[in-house]
Amino acid sequence: MRLYLVDGSGYIFRAFHALPPLTRKSDGLPVGAVSGFCNMLWKLICDTRDGDDGKGLGAPTHLAVVFDASEKTFRSQLYDQYKAHRPPPPADLVPQFPLIREATRAFGVPAIELEGYEADDVIATYARQVSRAGGEVVIVSSDKDLMQLVDEQTCLLDPVKQVKICRAEVIEKFGVPPEKVIEVQALAGDSVDNVPGAPGIGIKTAAQLLTEYGDLDTLLERAHEIKQPKRRETLINFADQVRVSRQLVTLADDAPVPDPVSDFVVRAPDPKVLADFLDQMTFKSLALRVGEMAGLPARSPTPAAPPPEAVKIDPETYVCIQDLETLDAWIARAFEAGLIAFDTETDALSCSNAGLCGISLAITPGEAAYIPLGHCAAAGLDLAEREHWTQLGLEEAIERLKPLMEDPTVLKVAQNAKYDMAVMSRYGVRVAPIEDTMLMSYVLDAGVHNHGMDELSQLHLGHVPIPFKQVAGVGKKQVSFAEVELKPATAYAAEDADVTLRLYHALKPRLQRERLLTVYETLERPMPQMLATMECAGIKVDPDRLRQLSHEFGIKMVEAEGRAHQLAGHPFNLGSPKQIGDVLFGEMGLPGAKKTGTGAWSTDVKVLEDLALQGHALPRAILDWRQISKLKGTYADALVTAISPKTGRVHTSFALASTTTGRLSSSDPNLQNIPVRTEEGRKLRTCFIAEPGHVIVSADYSQIELRLLAHIGDIPQLKEAFRKGQDIHAMTASEMFGVPIEGMDPMVRRRAKAINFGIVYGISAFGLSNQLGIPQDEAGAYIRTYFERFPGIRDYMDKTRAFVREHAYVTTLFGRRINIPDIRSKAMGMRQFSERAAINAPIQGAAADIIRRAMIRMPSALKAEGLSARMLLQVHDELVFEARKEEAADLCALASRVMSQAAEPAVALSVPLTVDARAAANWDEAH
Repeated sequence: MRLYLVDGSGYIFRAFHALPPLTRKSDGLPVGAVSGFCNMLWKLICDTRDGDDGKGLGAPTHLAVVFDASEKTFRSQLYDQYKAHRPPPPADLVPQFPLIREATRAFGVPAIELEGYEADDVIATYARQVSRAGGEVVIVSSDKDLMQLVDEQTCLLDPVKQVKICRAEVIEKFGVPPEKVIEVQALAGDSVDNVPGAPGIGIKTAAQLLTEYGDLDTLLERAHEIKQPKRRETLINFADQVRVSRQLVTLADDAPVPDPVSDFVVRAPDPKVLADFLDQMTFKSLALRVGEMAGLPARSPTPAAPPPEAVKIDPETYVCIQDLETLDAWIARAFEAGLIAFDTETDALSCSNAGLCGISLAITPGEAAYIPLGHCAAAGLDLAEREHWTQLGLEEAIERLKPLMEDPTVLKVAQNAKYDMAVMSRYGVRVAPIEDTMLMSYVLDAGVHNHGMDELSQLHLGHVPIPFKQVAGVGKKQVSFAEVELKPATAYAAEDADVTLRLYHALKPRLQRERLLTVYETLERPMPQMLATMECAGIKVDPDRLRQLSHEFGIKMVEAEGRAHQLAGHPFNLGSPKQIGDVLFGEMGLPGAKKTGTGAWSTDVKVLEDLALQGHALPRAILDWRQISKLKGTYADALVTAISPKTGRVHTSFALASTTTGRLSSSDPNLQNIPVRTEEGRKLRTCFIAEPGHVIVSADYSQIELRLLAHIGDIPQLKEAFRKGQDIHAMTASEMFGVPIEGMDPMVRRRAKAINFGIVYGISAFGLSNQLGIPQDEAGAYIRTYFERFPGIRDYMDKTRAFVREHAYVTTLFGRRINIPDIRSKAMGMRQFSERAAINAPIQGAAADIIRRAMIRMPSALKAEGLSARMLLQVHDELVFEARKEEAADLCALASRVMSQAAEPAVALSVPLTVDARAAANWDEAH
């Protein structure tokens, strides 16, 4: 894999400042930055298409452009003056931001952004994911902040100078290698981003100090030894400021990124979408240059018909409701209509602590209103100005709205309803029934495009909604929505409700036409209320236990480091890939040495694991150190900070419409990636505990994907084994190798297990040989034997390949459609990747559908049994509950029954679904 990540913000500002102003003649819309951006992106695509760019970078297999989602990020909470001095973007650039994102997608390239994080954090996360997996990363940017990511797998491509930035270039710029760039920046600060650093210390001095003292912590601890008085006083007096600066400049390489890297496979753009966009922008010369693509096949198997004309939306017509009489009139009309779109505006991103600023309503397209409830700018205004800020009392308005929002005869429509339902529930309002336009789009076009309101508005309505920055400001002048004046707040908020209503009218008929209404109504529409309830409930964690684990992990890191130093015969930096390579291959001469394109030794996880499997102790010690370091920083330390001070619990956020197969993801914090295969990883689960007098109950499907493979592929031997409750891996080994199950060699069973789990993911002989540590020809023979013994699997794979080639999508047992647009790519590698995805998708998608069906049934089942237990988490194939001790046995029995029968009556499976449910004081013991 070779991933190119484009710094979208850098492209935008370079395009804007490098070109003279340009406006669209038809309406005067500024499009200069859009034009420059398109030309730069097209040049990058052309220059790298064949890999012959003159710089030795090679052609990308995956490509994405990453943008900043908002000015406010987690760094603003660390240091409120972060980037405070940055001026707002030019007025004629602001309306071009959404157009540039549209341009990116028109060229067939994913446009990625993540609220609460900077684009650099998203780039860091994807870069580390690919680098650690052994892939190559090219970051298209000249931003010095990204140079900390350079390693043997990762380099930068300066789009201005067209030069490759590797380790040597970083050292030339900073005086230190990439792994020390953070510490140099922490000392020197950054006037552009308003990172304070240590006054009077620049990059050159910082590099000298770090070279002398080794690292930043040592430097600060020994600052009193520095001979120069002024420098000594500065480092002593500003030590804490330097430490804060280090946090500010350190890129978060574990951000909850919205899309998997596999979604970034390089693809040809849909020629009609691209041509329409270029024509809309009136970029005639660029359209001519890309005209040779006109004959390429379309990306989307079921493209939404573009509107013949953009809808006309006039925010000036929206109403600001500032008195009870007007509110009552709107409520009455909503009851009469039986349908209303609504949206909430809040002062924070997280629904668990967001304050309600107001509610917007739309009854018919073009007719919408905003009810301001929590705008605080009235404070300090004189009497003449107060009338302009008149707003209803929050409790009074909620009392009026509650009957409407809870009335079963009035349908409520929202975009990403989970958030709005969670916010309203905090004020005692349970919104029902609901329709969710985001989920409608997801059911129709998963894998084709994203499902945010702005993108859907542009795609289906031809309308660009008012950007949040336009009403709340940017940079130092940005304010909370609670401080936005009522006129712009009304225009922005009411437009959201208006657009949502129009999207409902556009998408609901498509669900009916394309026979996906049942999927939406049974698998998607019930989810927001349930997930909102789970998010609000949260799960209790033991902060003292986490701190204890952090301390233990710290000790083990020191022990692993000491063991590594002893094995090497001298100290070296375990965080430095270069030093690791020099020790393993330069000094010790271990086998398997290879160098990356930068000339450095390759020391990624795969290289170290291969060496460890061969019995070499030092690579194992390094791997142990890396693993424990991640457990400490990413989990033990981070989970403590994630505990809500109000509830003492961790409230994760579950994302709908985020994967192509229907699986849920979680973030802030991500509880689905907590490692459970190692003793140290499992210790983290012991920190998730129940309230006094309660227990944690874990109910987990057993081998659900293998069971679904047996059913979908109609594999008699597998189905029979599952019906009899046999050890499926031992049975497979017995079938393949002709050995009895009784007394079977564990290594033989392990080989069968690896094939069972790997076969539907397209595991190759090369992959299996690496996993099992056996010769490649032997692994290939195992796979051939597997297909000979289970021919139904080969038949299933062949039929799926044929279907996806014709339709560009596959379906699950429950009718969910999973689009695979890249199956029509001209690149063989993309088509092969898409075929593997298509084979796995019906199985993984069916598993996701089944656990959704179980989740949807659990609340009513709990109520029917009179149990007070709460469902807290969904993690892969597992549901986690909290229950009173006396209810534990009944809950285990109920969860097992509901989950094992979840596919019925829609699908009669030919294999049983088995569920393991246990209760204990903490999550680990219950699992």
